[in-house]
Amino acid sequence: MPLLKRPKTWSVGGDESAQSSDHEHSDVGSHALGTLRDAQQEAGCQAMLYEAQVHESKKGPKRRFFFKARFLFPLGIILGVLLGFILVQPYDIQEMHTSLLLLIQEYDISLRLPEIDFSRVQVEWVRLRSNIPEVWKLNNDGREFQVGETMKERDLTARYPVVIIPGIISTSLESWSTSPEYRPFFREKVWGGFNMLSQVVFNRERWMAAMMLDSDTGLDTPGAKVRAAEGINAASNFMTGYWIWAKIIENLAVVGYDTNNLYLAAYDWRLSMWNLEERDGYFSKLKIMIEGLKKRQGKKVVITAHSMGATVALYFFKWVESPAHGGGGPDWVENHIETFLSIGGAYLGTAKAMSAFLSGEMRDTVEMNPVGAYVLERFFSRSERQQLFRSWAGSASLWVKGGDTIWGNETWAPDDEPEASHSHGALISFRRDLVIATDAGAEQTKNMTAERVGNWILERTPSSFQKMLSMNYSFGIERDGEVLARNDFDHRKWSNPLEIRLPNAPSMKFICVYGHGKETERSYWYAHAQQVPNESLVDTELSKAEEAGSSNVARTPLDSSRLRSSWIDAEYTSENLTPKVRNGVKIGEGDGTVGLLSMGAMCVEGWKRPRWNPARINVTTVELPHRPVSNMPRGGANTSDHIDILGSTTMNEIILKVATGVGHEIEESFVSRIREYAQQINWD
Repeated sequence: MPLLKRPKTWSVGGDESAQSSDHEHSDVGSHALGTLRDAQQEAGCQAMLYEAQVHESKKGPKRRFFFKARFLFPLGIILGVLLGFILVQPYDIQEMHTSLLLLIQEYDISLRLPEIDFSRVQVEWVRLRSNIPEVWKLNNDGREFQVGETMKERDLTARYPVVIIPGIISTSLESWSTSPEYRPFFREKVWGGFNMLSQVVFNRERWMAAMMLDSDTGLDTPGAKVRAAEGINAASNFMTGYWIWAKIIENLAVVGYDTNNLYLAAYDWRLSMWNLEERDGYFSKLKIMIEGLKKRQGKKVVITAHSMGATVALYFFKWVESPAHGGGGPDWVENHIETFLSIGGAYLGTAKAMSAFLSGEMRDTVEMNPVGAYVLERFFSRSERQQLFRSWAGSASLWVKGGDTIWGNETWAPDDEPEASHSHGALISFRRDLVIATDAGAEQTKNMTAERVGNWILERTPSSFQKMLSMNYSFGIERDGEVLARNDFDHRKWSNPLEIRLPNAPSMKFICVYGHGKETERSYWYAHAQQVPNESLVDTELSKAEEAGSSNVARTPLDSSRLRSSWIDAEYTSENLTPKVRNGVKIGEGDGTVGLLSMGAMCVEGWKRPRWNPARINVTTVELPHRPVSNMPRGGANTSDHIDILGSTTMNEIILKVATGVGHEIEESFVSRIREYAQQINWD
């Protein structure tokens, strides 16, 4: 009998066999068909599962919830509201209604707003802000004027005019370029303020081009024109909520200071000292301002300088005396300056300046968490940071000075701790096991002292950088009195206190104040490896200089094919060693930024010697212990961090005592072993 055919049917599992219409199949046949059908279905399921896995693998690894938009978007809104909550002031609320009406009129919007009384909202807003924990108020809790009020209760008022010289990166910088590519931020801050953040994020290449200086002239690059902001606000706050000099200015105002007797001498800290005068006439303006203040007020002037600003002040003292520059004569400082008060003065340089020029790194970058490090490297790679640092000739004034005499040799340094397992004198060291593993050459892997590090950097930089350094700076130590006298006429020496004499001002008071007790980078463990030849170091400029007979080139760069890429050995951490090693950084003493030797050695020992202080100016040293409050973002009233010390109560008291004429109440105070360290230095 002929078999009847049935059309095929398709299940999820795939092809099923046609079933016979004949009901006379045996049980064995039926079982075989069932088994085959099950196998086909299972194979189909496995195929579908495989296809799904392939599809998922193409989509990439599954993102965690914290990285998804459904989490990040609401988080961004919450953070934005909190930021606005912190920054909005009561008077902003009071003017909301008026501002909204003006906006509607400007855009001709047909909308009638009801009259709203914001006075009650303002009252509630003030009450709510007053109950916010200190950590959210960025230290603005009403204590800003307390030091000034205390001085006022003693009937102390403004006596001497005050001139403030800020430190490196403290002064805001503005763009004055009218070139089409820079017009979007004309007269806006390219350094300081929230506008800088937006430019860095959304217009990074143009921002870097504006901030970079010309490698040959040390001045603006073609088309760019960046200048220091003017006035008290130039360095009061770095951005809203992050104060620098604001608290000191507030307390000075309580005792009678204003823009008639208080001057903030802002400057473009990117420039070399020479170019500060050459381009901006900075020292000429400073001289005229001080002379004007003395003439109007009838009193000599107090200069208070912070960090690199102390070096700028020393340079100014020699510049103003020089007949070829300021023309003030040898008695100008004596006749115009009452007190020179330095805060955290980086007189002998900083270790972090060396690492920044060498590899574009410092402790701040290598100790970042992985997310922060990724963001930094994403926006500013090490090579880009190198380019910026090396174009900013002003920052080269922070190179370490005095060489091995001050900073020690491979086995000893004056500030080594007892039973130290490794000396700070080796400013840059290499781990032997890492050297063997990378098969690095012996010459490149030898531990280096301060002097060798300087040469090592110069051998790896273009001749334009070497020329800039040799034309503007000197980093040695001079003991010969006759040579020191001749250095009065050599501007390259004026930023190095070891190669110049203090001014002829025997009645001028000199007060060194700095913090101590915060871990500070002192020396480093480095790693390096062979790299691809660096085109930027192909030294065409060197050959041109040699053809012209130039003698300004300090070092001949090594052949680029033999150069090694160097970086801080951030994988190396050991808290049990002495000194501690954290992310490749050897920890020493200081204020968190500048090392103790740099801030204190000249104050307690160097300037006690007539060769560097022939007028025998009395130098008073005050060390402030670092005792921050853990729940306050800037440390509170007893912090001595390099920047936050400007808001500490004791620091404000010292400045106000000097300004109001009771500076004689200030006595020397020590919390470190700086006198012991300084006595171990071979000054003579």
